[in-house]
Amino acid sequence: MLNQLWLVPTLPLLGFLILALCGSRWSRGLVATVGCGSIGLSALVATAAGFDLLTTNSENASFTQHLWNWFEVGGLSLSIGLHLDALSLLMILVVTWVAFFIHIYASEYMAKEGYSRFFAYLNLFVCAMLVLVLADNLLMLLLGWEGVGLCSYLLIGFWYSDPANGAAARKAFVVTRVGDTALMVGILLLFKHLGTLDIGQILSTANAQWQPGSTIAITAAALLLGGAVGKSSQLPLQTWLPDAMAGPTPVSALVHAATMVTAGVYLIARMHGIFLLAPVVMGVVAVLGATTMLVAGCSALVQSDLKRVLAYSTISQIGYMFLALGVGAWTAAMFHFMTHAFFKALLFLGAGAVIHSLNDQKDMFKMGGLRKKLPAVFWTFLIGSASLAALPLVTSGFYSKELILWSAWASPHGHPTLWAAGIVGAFITALYTTRAVILTFFGKVKTEVSHQPGARMVLPLCILAALSTVAGLLQTPHSLGHLHAFSDLLETALPVTHLNGSSSVEITLQAVAVAIVLAGVALAYWLYQKAPHLPERIASGWGKPIRKAWLAGWGFDWIYDQLLVKPIVAVAQLNRRDIIDLFYTGLASFARLLNFLLSASQTGRMRWYAAGISAGTIFIFLIVYFT
Repeated sequence: MLNQLWLVPTLPLLGFLILALCGSRWSRGLVATVGCGSIGLSALVATAAGFDLLTTNSENASFTQHLWNWFEVGGLSLSIGLHLDALSLLMILVVTWVAFFIHIYASEYMAKEGYSRFFAYLNLFVCAMLVLVLADNLLMLLLGWEGVGLCSYLLIGFWYSDPANGAAARKAFVVTRVGDTALMVGILLLFKHLGTLDIGQILSTANAQWQPGSTIAITAAALLLGGAVGKSSQLPLQTWLPDAMAGPTPVSALVHAATMVTAGVYLIARMHGIFLLAPVVMGVVAVLGATTMLVAGCSALVQSDLKRVLAYSTISQIGYMFLALGVGAWTAAMFHFMTHAFFKALLFLGAGAVIHSLNDQKDMFKMGGLRKKLPAVFWTFLIGSASLAALPLVTSGFYSKELILWSAWASPHGHPTLWAAGIVGAFITALYTTRAVILTFFGKVKTEVSHQPGARMVLPLCILAALSTVAGLLQTPHSLGHLHAFSDLLETALPVTHLNGSSSVEITLQAVAVAIVLAGVALAYWLYQKAPHLPERIASGWGKPIRKAWLAGWGFDWIYDQLLVKPIVAVAQLNRRDIIDLFYTGLASFARLLNFLLSASQTGRMRWYAAGISAGTIFIFLIVYFT
């Protein structure tokens, strides 16, 4: 099936084209069949291609499919080509299968209005992400990168009749455009100095020509990091993601779990050779990830909107992945990407089922008591929450987060401070996750359930709950066993990370992490179940300014409004008549004046023409005579 790799992105594209052209005239069932079927077939082809890749050449598993030449200009020849290795295989399997489950869920969740348009956009979104991760050159990657940005704009603002949704979509598009610009400049820089856009050739040529720590390597890595920061919603470009909750819940699940925000993580992992040549930038990646993890985690602690809690949680968990990338733990970052995709998709779909059952009620403080009202949603949401909080041994999130924490300590690029930041982040994660579970599912019923979710919503929850539980067994810690199939696979595409530390140290650090997580769960249980008056007292007392700052996302939106938005709007208002265009409008006015004068001479009277010719002739003779 390797020769049919081109079908993986093409099938979702065909689904988009069919639905865009014919979907408005079709029934909901037919639209859902095409929308879900195209993604399901893509997932099956991806699985079959991956099986062939791993069985035919397991030691150096890679396959490049050249489809056709894109263009040739100035010595640059670019093709439409797809590259499959362990890294891109992991990405396409997670993207297609998670997207398939989300499509099934959405077939019941979405209202009738805009049904075919929604599935068309969703199919195009998946296609763009698949092009991004399968691209064998940076221009193809940029095509998918921009396609993902366009689709996120369309889907976040899907319910465009509400101005707030349109504002959220524009915000996401503009903020990520800052990072996109950095990425484009970085691509041009790489082409200028290395003479190619082929990713494999860039990595090998840069390693041969550039010295570690050189200015050009640092500049290129910093620009690539700028693109990753924008798409993956890391500091200081994280402000767009919480507002992106304006889109339908299946969109939130797809953006946060398998597409969009993980694109930056993939970019850094794919271009690892450039970052290894820029140790300073790798340090920035680690510090940026650790800081974002803590900042977003604190904001999640005070949110009342269930979806915004999960949004800040995503920012924080992507921070964990950046922390792993910054210390050179490439396998750990991608492992957490996989486990996070499962449990975060599960949590968003579970939150959507709750909100859907409560007639669009999103405030957790107006929920409560849903444990018995929505048992299937409760148990699956609880499993996803346990994985997010990294409860030991029984959740996939424990194994992936433990690997990141151990790497932050034992990697040559790691540092105890980074490990400590990860531990604090784990405590905060357990705290806000348990808080969300208690407020939503325990206590008294505050809003009655209007209807129960159907089978198409519950089935994806059950499947994702199972994956959130067992996926961690692909990579158990060294102290727990020797099953490391995940790292063995990825090390065919990514550098091997040598961790320096004894088993006793690893076990000790694991015990500390487990104790911290359990302490976070216990504290949240005591605060929100046993002493619910205490958080209210703190929030209205000495903790009020802190809560206000965290609730406002640490004031980043206010800062950007003061420094950028308001000055630009003020200049635009002063320049309502567009001073720059006055020169061009002046030229047009002068041309119209000349036209008026010349047209006035065309009277149709012969004597005026004769007089004009005579006067002109006399004028020419006078010029000749006097010069």
